Amino acid sequence: MLEQFVTVMPGTLGSALLVMCLNVLLSVGEGRKRPRSAYWRTAGMLVGLLAAVAFAALRATAVITQRTFINYPTLVCCVVADLALIVVVVFARRITRDWNRHAVWLHVGNAVAGIAIAFTIFRALPDVILELTIFIEPGDPVFTSAMLLRALGFILGVAASIIVACMFRSTRLTAAPLWFTVATLMLLALTLVQHLTSLLTVMLSVGDIMLHGLGFHLLVWLINNAGWLIIAQVWVFIVPAIASVVAGFSMPVAAQNQADSRRHTAVKRRAMLSAAWTVIAAIGVTFALTYGVAQTNKQPVLSPPERYSLSRDTATIRYSQVEDGHLHRFQYTAKDGTVMRFIVIKKNGGAYGIGLDACDNCGDAGYYEKDGKIICKRCDVAINLATIGFRGGCNPIPFPYTTNHGAIVINTADLDALSSHFKS
Repeated sequence: MLEQFVTVMPGTLGSALLVMCLNVLLSVGEGRKRPRSAYWRTAGMLVGLLAAVAFAALRATAVITQRTFINYPTLVCCVVADLALIVVVVFARRITRDWNRHAVWLHVGNAVAGIAIAFTIFRALPDVILELTIFIEPGDPVFTSAMLLRALGFILGVAASIIVACMFRSTRLTAAPLWFTVATLMLLALTLVQHLTSLLTVMLSVGDIMLHGLGFHLLVWLINNAGWLIIAQVWVFIVPAIASVVAGFSMPVAAQNQADSRRHTAVKRRAMLSAAWTVIAAIGVTFALTYGVAQTNKQPVLSPPERYSLSRDTATIRYSQVEDGHLHRFQYTAKDGTVMRFIVIKKNGGAYGIGLDACDNCGDAGYYEKDGKIICKRCDVAINLATIGFRGGCNPIPFPYTTNHGAIVINTADLDALSSHFKS
């Protein structure tokens, strides 16, 4: 669930913040007095979403295997749209003030906003949508607890982006419009940097540009710190949050009458709450995209080897030690001094899967147990329990053993013969 959450939320957060900011800055009128061009932003969102779904479907079905011919022109359009949108936001207050007198400029602003939203969503959402294809592991039933947890992580990721955007939106009522505009411009600048970084990466890969020295190192730094750019997009809204606090404390307590006094108190309370929720949301996103991502990328640690009976020629493991159906790891030092590991697990039906803690494909990386599955540490492939004990693929390398008087008996000579699998 956590893996889906920390993948989906950053993929949708930037688009949610962009749509929210433009709806705040370019919205005028209500009902019939609302200009028709206001719906162009919604149209851009729908077009971007449908295009992202189509692109993700083509990628999932391998109809599109080379994405460069799509990403290259799209990123060029994203950069141009970002620059145009920055100009629109700079003049947003002039455009929306007495817009009936110069409606054409409002229409132009909404058109640019709709185009920018469409391209931004198209760029951001295909990878998010493709997360839907990994809800069910190959060979698993459709409805499992793991599938439901992945689906919950996906839903929570989308919901978190929308909720965070709504929290930041509240600052528009308590901070001066100038500060919300400043935050939006900072958001757009970071979005432009993201799109420009992706564009330069594509251009570099196809050989259209050559970067050396500082330019190359700067591009590498931006690629490696893409997550921090997303976090920065959230923290820019601390600007209107601080402005809300300042405005709240600047509100005079005394008033000409009780009605004004209550209104001032309500405004101050709303300003404090708006700022508090903004800070909480920013901290929550930062925590999710740092600690949460670190948890999902954390390398699994192999369980320590267990004790067993070892004589000169045989290793003996009692059934009672390994009959719980979980992976058990054991260590053995071969005659040539090589430290080896082997695993034992009771399979469905009562048979035992026994083999080296290594395979022909991935070497001695080892296996670990997660959610009832045995997984190769190096390639992250889940091993079919029924095939443990048989050679092939990423299966543990098997070796002979016998069963006698409630125990598994392994000749140490058979282990000695396989010591080469643990030599680097």
